[in-house]
Amino acid sequence: MKALQEHLNKWLLVYVVVAMTLGITLGYPNAAWTKANQSFVSNLTTLVVFLVVYPMMVNLKIEALVKAGRNIKGLSLAVLYNFLWAPLIGWGLTALFLRDPHLALGFLLVMVVPCSSMSIAYTGLADGNIELATVSVALSFVLAVFAVPLWMTLFATHYQVVAPLQDMLVTILTVLVAPMILGYLTRLALVRWLGEKKFKQLQPFFPSLSLLAMYGIVFVIFFSKATMILEKWQMVLTLLVPIALFYALTLAMVTWLNRRLGLSYRDHMAIVFASTGKNNGTAIAIATLAFSPLAAIPAATMPIFQILFLVSYLKMANWVRGYFEAHPG
Repeated sequence: MKALQEHLNKWLLVYVVVAMTLGITLGYPNAAWTKANQSFVSNLTTLVVFLVVYPMMVNLKIEALVKAGRNIKGLSLAVLYNFLWAPLIGWGLTALFLRDPHLALGFLLVMVVPCSSMSIAYTGLADGNIELATVSVALSFVLAVFAVPLWMTLFATHYQVVAPLQDMLVTILTVLVAPMILGYLTRLALVRWLGEKKFKQLQPFFPSLSLLAMYGIVFVIFFSKATMILEKWQMVLTLLVPIALFYALTLAMVTWLNRRLGLSYRDHMAIVFASTGKNNGTAIAIATLAFSPLAAIPAATMPIFQILFLVSYLKMANWVRGYFEAHPG
């Protein structure tokens, strides 16, 4: 199971590109079938997204939120980066580069969704503070229940698009709250049944399941919207610049500010990955179910850039460590 998880992480970029390519290749000639079976495709999307989020929740210890008081500075920074910096920088980038309101809303939605549990894995690989990363991820999922409807209502008003508040709340309950509760109960049941030691051996299976489901949701999105993507490829191409700028600016700003604020290298690594790695599966679900399939395109293409930037940053870990140790406080 550990080998499977490492394989899926290592080849994440390849599998995402394959899922996108297969989706378009199979979806374009079957556009009539997709149109005639929209209800089935919608239900399949909801199911696959649930399978993206639910396994993440099995590995998260909700009790870890109680420990957040041990690192108020780090946790506060993670919340500010996720729910203030990302939406505001995202709004600025959409104003500069994106004209289609639904595409802009989809990009902004990615900015306000909770951070990905993959950030915990990146933190571990960088020898960062895994406990702080875990708390940041768990807290971000809780805060997202309130932050996502608030920000998206504001953004939708700006773009003169009706914000489906009720649909957003139902979707958040479906893809965030329900998996969180079920994941927590699953964890309790497995620990009681297998014991803590055997459960830890099983843990790598859950991130692997999340990754497989994410590939599935990328395939479904590109399959169902293959005609639109091919006919409006120039519009999709416009996402490249704002997505790349978001990652570059956020990684640079968080690194500089965290060092200025006196964070240790280990705490910084937990915060930087939790602040930059977005939960694209959740964004796809909310966009598809609450807004429009077009709004899901930014979240579906985001993993390509996310893996490139975060893996590149991970490979800079020795330089980052030296930067923090040479400029403490």
